[in-house]
Amino acid sequence: MPEARDWCLWRLDDNGNRFLVRRGLSRDEAEALALEYQGRGHKQTYWAERETPPRPAP
Repeated sequence: MPEARDWCLWRLDDNGNRFLVRRGLSRDEAEALALEYQGRGHKQTYWAERETPPRPAP
């Protein structure tokens, strides 16, 4: 079974705004990128989160 590529890398800036940095990642890739970006010493917060599918229209 192929590895799920439904993880995203997110960033939270100094003003509380959330930004999607990358999508279509495996969990390991997303978590590794989050650690890499955090390790660069930026003020922003980075984290990996599973992408949720859109809800169907009512």
